[in-house]
Amino acid sequence: MEGAGGAWCDGALLRFRYRDSGRRLAGVRVLSSAFRADLAYRPELKTWELCRERPPLWRLEYRLELVHADGTRSEEGPLELRCPGYTEPEWLTAPVMPGVWRRLRLPVLGAARVWSPDKPAERAAGRVLVAHDGADYDRLGALGRFAATSPAPFHLVLLPVRRREEWFSADPGYAALLGCRVLPRIRAALDAGPVLGAGVSLGALAMLHAQRAHPDGFAGLFLQSGSYFQPRHDRQESGFPRWGRVVRFTGRMRAASTGPAVPVTLTCGAAEENLANNRDMADFMQKQGYPVAFAENPDAHTWTGWRDALHPHLTGLLGRVWPD
Repeated sequence: MEGAGGAWCDGALLRFRYRDSGRRLAGVRVLSSAFRADLAYRPELKTWELCRERPPLWRLEYRLELVHADGTRSEEGPLELRCPGYTEPEWLTAPVMPGVWRRLRLPVLGAARVWSPDKPAERAAGRVLVAHDGADYDRLGALGRFAATSPAPFHLVLLPVRRREEWFSADPGYAALLGCRVLPRIRAALDAGPVLGAGVSLGALAMLHAQRAHPDGFAGLFLQSGSYFQPRHDRQESGFPRWGRVVRFTGRMRAASTGPAVPVTLTCGAAEENLANNRDMADFMQKQGYPVAFAENPDAHTWTGWRDALHPHLTGLLGRVWPD
């Protein structure tokens, strides 16, 4: 059948094949957040094929880009390749504690979804985790299920997304909105103190930026694959509209000798291009006095990779921020 083929994880190698018996295609390419690579046509097999070294990952999310004879392009996917030894987190199938979802109206942002234990134990009182990209963090990253299986009960606030690229790019106006209006509203509604802030990619950058500007609102930070752009690592991102603003903030982080330190955990995929700037940010923060934990998980820039890193890394941070 045309297009039949597949992908295999063969020890240290990844293999991809795409059947094209009439050679109707001009090219086939693998697109992923870990790498992009062209398949070569093998006429004896009437198949496009790629064999390449396996990046440091256990699974790969990818698409196939098909280049047609007339120059047009189409894609197949999303597709997933799982390597031997990959297993999903056990907490995905663990029993969940009873809880209730409700909506909380926030200034400017609109309605956030809030999960709370049905009968909050004393330990849950005042403990709040606030997450950027809340809907996707729950739907794709299973953050709501994680909260409902956590041995340390807490309230979970999933923030809605508005102007993501503008507000999540070290924007002082958004930091002020979060620190001076949104977090106080959340704390009042949940009878809480400083919160644990979480985010991925630009959402991680924005949470860190807000903590630097308004530190009194934060008890800790959980930052996954933050977009801490630096010219020496990230020239490929220079077309991002707020590149300059992000680079200036990262430069200030690099230059600072002290900071408003709270416990922080950073995770990053071992196979993603953000790895170098995440390693640097972990070093910057540690030198400023932040109690830093940094972990590289065997994935790329994906929601499943961020989900898989929640335990033990967010679990460990919860114990550091709320030890009792």
